Amino acid sequence: MSEMFCYQCQEAMRNTGCTAHKGMCGKPADVANLQDLLVYLLKGISFWGSRGRGMGVYDDEADLFVAQALFATITNANFDPERHIALIQKAIQLRDSLRVRAQERCNQLHQSNCTGTGPDWAGWQPENYEIETLLAKGRTVGVMADPTLDEDVRSLRELIIYGLRGIAAYVDHAYVLGARDASILAFMQEALDATTNKDFGVKELLGVVQKTGEFGIKAMALLDQANTSRYGNPEPTQVNLGVRPGPGILVSGHDLLDLDELLQQTEGTGINIYTHGEMLPTNAYPELKKYSHLAGNYGGSWWKQSKEFTAFGGPILMTTNCIVPVKEAYKDRIFTTGMAGYPEVPHIADRKPGEQKDFSAIIALAKTCAEPEELETGTIPIGFAHNTVLSVADKVIEAVKSGAIKRFVVMGGCDGRHKERQYYTDVALALPQDTIILTSGCAKFRYNKLGLGEIGGIPRVLDAGQCNDSYSLIVIAQALAEAFDCSVNELPLSFDIAWYEQKAIIVLLALLSLGVKKIRVGPTLPAFLSPNVTKVLVEAFELKPIDTVEADIAAMMAGA
Repeated sequence: MSEMFCYQCQEAMRNTGCTAHKGMCGKPADVANLQDLLVYLLKGISFWGSRGRGMGVYDDEADLFVAQALFATITNANFDPERHIALIQKAIQLRDSLRVRAQERCNQLHQSNCTGTGPDWAGWQPENYEIETLLAKGRTVGVMADPTLDEDVRSLRELIIYGLRGIAAYVDHAYVLGARDASILAFMQEALDATTNKDFGVKELLGVVQKTGEFGIKAMALLDQANTSRYGNPEPTQVNLGVRPGPGILVSGHDLLDLDELLQQTEGTGINIYTHGEMLPTNAYPELKKYSHLAGNYGGSWWKQSKEFTAFGGPILMTTNCIVPVKEAYKDRIFTTGMAGYPEVPHIADRKPGEQKDFSAIIALAKTCAEPEELETGTIPIGFAHNTVLSVADKVIEAVKSGAIKRFVVMGGCDGRHKERQYYTDVALALPQDTIILTSGCAKFRYNKLGLGEIGGIPRVLDAGQCNDSYSLIVIAQALAEAFDCSVNELPLSFDIAWYEQKAIIVLLALLSLGVKKIRVGPTLPAFLSPNVTKVLVEAFELKPIDTVEADIAAMMAGA
């Protein structure tokens, strides 16, 4: 048996799976195995949660925990084994509490089969919580634990789980801001439970995949509502790329509330706050950009953070996933919070009810640091989420009717380290001048600073925000389809999606659930898609791998 097996991200070794002592993302084998065990136990919570819910037994804490714990297993979120051990302990505690309550209710209803601990994932108990004990179990419950499992069933089960991880990220962000939708949390347990059902073959699991996409849209809409109700609709904004005099704190990840509270706690201190990576779009929210010490964006994509964090010189706050193995050059000034974690890196605890997180340690450190090293100057435009684009929909529609805009190309998704991702820069540069790029996610860093110009005052790169904001692209596409009285597939609209981790997977499933066809996915198709599952998606949705820049542009401009 290999030390680990993981093929959840695009950088899986040889596009097959990481099997050594460390994954390509930097995740060590012990964390990989602990995550396998944690997901196994979340299936146990889902076993009792789904059955209990059918008898009127509810547990809000357990429901939200499933989402939070799944978020911790997303690529590049949490590399800390101690944090995973704590999550495993809590998973067992919540699972067993649900079991007791469900069985008590079962007896009250005079039903049969009200005893026992259920299948192994619903009842397994460790002798202790020593890491070696947990690792021994984790090695037996991973993706490849059952070599006799049908390849296509395994593929679809993992596709569902990875889609759920993407939903989990959206839900966690939304719930932090007070948004609630119990149906999403209930579905997550229903779907996890379905991945253990031995009677579910390809047909049944494809149904769950479809439903996962549908609930992905619900989760995106929930987060969109949470963000905009708290911080206003993003508005077109030119974001500063340079630095200001004075010390700074660099905020990376995705969490808006963490940034908000840090801005409040640093107001008037002389400390500048800079965004990094997927935090770039936060500069467009009215209730965040009102802070004069929100100084702009520093650096680019997540995978460049080793160089950029070193150059920054001040403290860094990682609010969510996209952390890479931490270098000694900045290990003494990086902090994690939320579901993010890294060994021997200080973690800022969750906020207590009615209180803010305590950022005093990172603020105190910032006061001792010099201003950041400048990496670049100038500005870039952001803030083209659905509210902004739809407010000028008549202008966009007229540009399409007049022929000024020939085609929209959705180039959202993830960025990554592979040199093959130069493809997306080359596509952006080679697209005809009468095309508009719609983007969200960190894929934008491949082309958002190229100065691609405008069409009648409309920027040729319309940045809708984070990967979390992909909902905006769906809303825009549906609004255009309604305006032209046609389906999304009949619009002058092409999809050329880059993927890296599981939030891109749920975006893909969301699009498929809407019946969107001819989506190009790259730089590779996911390793967890078996040949037969890939064939099904190709036949049903005309899903395509990317080809050459020239071939893909020609095909997209022809509507193929």
